[in-house]
Amino acid sequence: MVPRTADQGRPALSRPGAGLRRGLRRATLALATLACAGAHAGTLRACDPADTLDAAQKDKLFRFGAVIKAELDKSGRRVALVARSGLDLARFGIRYSHAGFSLQASPETPWAVRQLYYACDEQQPRIFDQGMLAFVLGMNAADIGYVSALLLPEAEGAEIEAAALDNGLALQLLGATYSANAYPFSLQYQNCNQWVVEVLAAARGRLHGADAPAGTLRARAQGWLQAQRYEPSVVDVGWWPLMWATAFVPWLRNDDHPPEDWARKIYRVSMPASIDGFMQAQVAGATRLEFCHNTRHVVVRRGGKPIPEGCVPGETDTVIALD
Repeated sequence: MVPRTADQGRPALSRPGAGLRRGLRRATLALATLACAGAHAGTLRACDPADTLDAAQKDKLFRFGAVIKAELDKSGRRVALVARSGLDLARFGIRYSHAGFSLQASPETPWAVRQLYYACDEQQPRIFDQGMLAFVLGMNAADIGYVSALLLPEAEGAEIEAAALDNGLALQLLGATYSANAYPFSLQYQNCNQWVVEVLAAARGRLHGADAPAGTLRARAQGWLQAQRYEPSVVDVGWWPLMWATAFVPWLRNDDHPPEDWARKIYRVSMPASIDGFMQAQVAGATRLEFCHNTRHVVVRRGGKPIPEGCVPGETDTVIALD
């Protein structure tokens, strides 16, 4: 059964000074959320940050989530690939870090998000259904946040909806060991976004095999993605101590990445941007919505370029006041 929650050789590093330690910790935490924050089972909160939002701030996030649900309802579609922002990953050129399937027919609540999280308390990955309001609350950001939604046409959406709601398939594609920076073409580890793209591969490639040996379906899904020229996101780590800092974070690992990537100080990782771009190339008629909020308003953009940083609306965007 799928668990558900309520809506809700190189030298060693020398000892750094306090400022360097703080910088390294912040950078490592950001790297740890490249794919998705870990979650305490039941609460779905990031392993490290505490919930610091007050009631008024949560109210604005709930209103943000309600706008998203209303737009999904108006779309006439039944499934959307959704992604949300998390910690500030601008240093890596990344806006969105965590993706899932928003399903109109979710067994939890309409438009709940089926997704993979690392359950910190259990120290293993799990599949969760989480209502949209809790999904946006999980950003834990009072001042600004972004959500994207890729809406799929009826035929393609139906096959993806069926795959996403198939508990047996969802669990068969769930890797045994989590790594936030998992390499997309290895069975050794998996992150939340990699699970999403493997579900998409199983649906689009019509891969079935509920009785197949463990790992077989994942291998077929990854093979299909390679055959379709899926390109994961390239994350330029740059500062080499950051790659070594993964030794101190249990859900970050390096040993699945090719040596040539290590030499270039990059990770290739499945991220919402790479999944979104892949599906837009694969599926004619896929349409994109983007939402953002700040302390004053919500912006809804239908198609076009990404919303500028700062949640600045364009002339054709819908703006909804929060004050």
